[in-house]
Amino acid sequence: MQIKLKKVTDSFDKQEFLNFPALLNKDNPQYIRPLNQDIEKVFDPEKNKFFKSGVCERFLVIDRKHYNVIGRFAVFINKRYKQERPTGGIGFVDFIDDYNVSEFIFEVAKNWLSSKGMEAMDGPINFGEREQWWGLLVEGFHEPLYGMNYNLPYYKDHFEQYGFQVYFNQLCFGRKISTQVSDRIKNSHERHCNNPAISIKEIKTNNLKKYASDFLEVYNKAWAAHGEGKQMNESQAQRLFKSMKQVIDPKIAFIAYEDQKPIGIWINLPDLNQWFKHFNSNLNFWNKIKFLIAKKNNKNTRIVGLVFGVIPEWQKKGLDGYMILEGALRMLKKTKYLDYELQWIGDFNPKMIRIAKELETEVTRKLITYRYNFDRSIPFERHKEL
Repeated sequence: MQIKLKKVTDSFDKQEFLNFPALLNKDNPQYIRPLNQDIEKVFDPEKNKFFKSGVCERFLVIDRKHYNVIGRFAVFINKRYKQERPTGGIGFVDFIDDYNVSEFIFEVAKNWLSSKGMEAMDGPINFGEREQWWGLLVEGFHEPLYGMNYNLPYYKDHFEQYGFQVYFNQLCFGRKISTQVSDRIKNSHERHCNNPAISIKEIKTNNLKKYASDFLEVYNKAWAAHGEGKQMNESQAQRLFKSMKQVIDPKIAFIAYEDQKPIGIWINLPDLNQWFKHFNSNLNFWNKIKFLIAKKNNKNTRIVGLVFGVIPEWQKKGLDGYMILEGALRMLKKTKYLDYELQWIGDFNPKMIRIAKELETEVTRKLITYRYNFDRSIPFERHKEL
C-alpha cells in the first residue's frame, strides 16, 4: 500500500478528520460520535489556551491508490505537561487495521516531536487537560462517557507492537446509585453529620462565581499539588464553572465546608452523551432546543463523577466518607438517576482507587496512557505513585 501524509489545512480536510472515526465505527452500535464542536475547539488557537505555550498539528493518512482516508492523528508539544524528560504527545489517533498504517503514523509523530527537541511521546492524549480525550480504551467497549476516547479493540496491539509501554492505567468505576456503601463510610458520615461546623452544600447556578472560587481553593490544595502543571487560577475556575452552567445539576454537585471555609469538593454531572448521541455530532440550533427540553425532563439516568478532593488538613479524618454518603443520600432522595460512573482514576493514585472501591463499585472500563522513549536504551519508568 502506498501511503501519503496530508496536513489538515482547509475545511474539507477538517471534515475528513472529523468523519474518519465514524466511518470506522459505522457498524458499531456502541459508538457515540463526539460533537464536532468539541473536537474542533482543541485545534482552535482562539479557544484552546494551550496554544499560548505549545504547538499542535494534525494530519490525515491517505491511500495513494484509492485516495481515501485510512488514518488520522495529531501531534503536539504542551510546555505545561511537565515530565522528567521532554515529552510530547500524540492524540486523536485512528487507523484501519493495518500495521503499515499505524507504524507510519507513529514514525511521523516520533520524527516530528524529535525534531522539536522531545525525547519521548505519550499517547493517545489530549492537547489539553486530562479530563477529555485521554487514553486508549482496552476494556469496556460499551457506550463511552462524554469527552472520553473510544477506539476499536485492535488499536492496543498496534501501539504495543510499535513499542509503546504502559505509563499508567486509567480505571473507571461504576455502581448503582442505590448500592450500599462500606461500613467505614457509614461510620465517617455518622462521626461528622452531628458536627454543626461541617456541612455540604449544593452548587447553585445563581451563585457560580462564589462556588468557583471555593472550588479553586480546594482544588489547588487537594489535587493540583500532584504536579504536571495542574495548578488552576481564578479566571480558569470561573470559565470552567461558566461552561458548566447549562449542564450542572445542583443536586449532584457539592462543596463541603468547615463553617465558611471550603474543605472538600465532589463534582458530578449528568452524562451528556446520553443526550448528545441523538444529535449526530452537531449541536446546531434545533439540537440545542432538544437538549434543553431533554435536560428539563430529566431523561438522563447516568451520573459521571468528575472531581473529588479533600484539602490536606482534612485528609484521613473521614471527611471523604461523610461527603460520599451525604451526597448519595441526597441523590437518592432528590433525583431519578440510576447509575453512577467515575471518570477514570490513574493507577498511580491508590488513595482514590481505595475510595472508589469503598463505594462498592466495579471496574466498568479501562484505558491506558502509553509512553514511547525515543532512545530505546533508556530504562522505562512508569508514572510515580502519589
